[in-house]
Amino acid sequence: MKKVFLVLFIGVFSFAVNAQTQVAPKKEVDPNAPVFKFEAEAVEYGEIAHMSDGKRTLKFKNVGKSPLIISRVTGSCGCTVPTAPKEPIMPGQESEITVKYATNRIGAFSKTVTIYSNASIPTVRILVRGKVLKPETASPVEKKKAIISN
Repeated sequence: MKKVFLVLFIGVFSFAVNAQTQVAPKKEVDPNAPVFKFEAEAVEYGEIAHMSDGKRTLKFKNVGKSPLIISRVTGSCGCTVPTAPKEPIMPGQESEITVKYATNRIGAFSKTVTIYSNASIPTVRILVRGKVLKPETASPVEKKKAIISN
């Protein structure tokens, strides 16, 4: 009787283990889908002066075979505001996403911009990083840039 229960237990256990090993089918990638090709993999601010111009551009090209449509672009917090083109980007065409960081916050920062589109990889995250210097530690060059831009 013990052997019957043992064999039954092993059979049920092995069936439960096999049921867990099924893999979800892979989605096929459309060979004609649009494809992002970015000039840079991150938006690098470097060291910037407090209250200076926080606008940077992220340039990219559609290297796919169909129009690239960006449905939305979001920043990881309210201090990072991205703006994307509204019109479709045709194959071979270049465009850019503008990123504005609030430079009134002193210190190092590392944020992300998430791009949602119809590309072969529909969700792309781009790193945005840099360091806002304290007003008295800003280099003369950065101070001059801040004065000129205002």
